Amino acid sequence: MDFQKEVIEKSKEQPVVVDFWAPWCAPCQALGPVIEEIASEAEGKWQLVKVNTDEYPDLMQEYRVRGIPAVKMFHNGEVLAEFGGALPKFQIEKWLEKYLPTEEKLAFAAIEETLNQDPANLDALRDFIEIHPEFGEAKLLLAKHILFQEPSKAKELIEGIKPGHPFYYKSEPLKHLLELMTLAPEETIAVAEKLSQARNAASLGNYDAVLEELIAAVMMDKDYQNELPRRATIAMFQWLGADHELTRKNRKRFDMALY
Repeated sequence: MDFQKEVIEKSKEQPVVVDFWAPWCAPCQALGPVIEEIASEAEGKWQLVKVNTDEYPDLMQEYRVRGIPAVKMFHNGEVLAEFGGALPKFQIEKWLEKYLPTEEKLAFAAIEETLNQDPANLDALRDFIEIHPEFGEAKLLLAKHILFQEPSKAKELIEGIKPGHPFYYKSEPLKHLLELMTLAPEETIAVAEKLSQARNAASLGNYDAVLEELIAAVMMDKDYQNELPRRATIAMFQWLGADHELTRKNRKRFDMALY
């Protein structure tokens, strides 16, 4: 076979799923008919290529196949996703559903890339959600970008994400920050005032000040409102990202404030 032509080049036109197998491998014999059946049901949405590793050991080494059966999905010449072992049909179908590129997924990826360059340019994302209201990842991304300026809208976007939902854990930091942004003010309580100042700083995009006020609130009363000062600070670190300069700058101060 010509792997470059049948897999690498072909994957630039449509996804190609490669089944690395060998005749002596019992799990490969179990997986083979299952994945072939799924491929026949796909109606050409993706291509299945089977690679006998006994005949092509160089491909096994090049693509780091450490055990067989091994299944890898190629898209635009690169490995997009993979799994090992003889999975049952329903698990393979879930894997395909999750990773197979679609027009919607590709359009969303392009929007994500645009937002990485210009986080304020949300029009394309809003339009995408209007057209694809079932696309949960897009709603989550918009909520992340607008939670400090439009907390009510952000809350609406993620309110359907419950335990067991694929995006549940990704949504949790946003929910803690939305709790901060919608907390009723209590002007006579010092820790509440700090949280109010953190909220005001967040709406202005002053994230250094947000962390300053949140850590001060932790030092005053970390248990206030079911540990909201602690939860909101951790959520802020997660929202910014572990490698963000403000996360690195404030993480040690926060740890010290806890004890």
